[in-house]
Amino acid sequence: MSGERDPDVDSDGNEWRFGLDEVGPEAEAARAAAREEAPIEPESIDVENALFVVAGVLGTILFVFSATL
Repeated sequence: MSGERDPDVDSDGNEWRFGLDEVGPEAEAARAAAREEAPIEPESIDVENALFVVAGVLGTILFVFSATL
């Protein structure tokens, strides 16, 4: 060993959860840029998911009408 310490390891020899390049303003700017570059693509609608949405809407309407009576 040349006497250099790994900056991602503390004095007890345990690795840190985050590296220095993963925290701070520069890292936040890099994460924000990565989110902006990836466009959200719509997917096809599954029948099962659509049925759950319809059931939720009908249940909510029934609940509102029963509470108002």
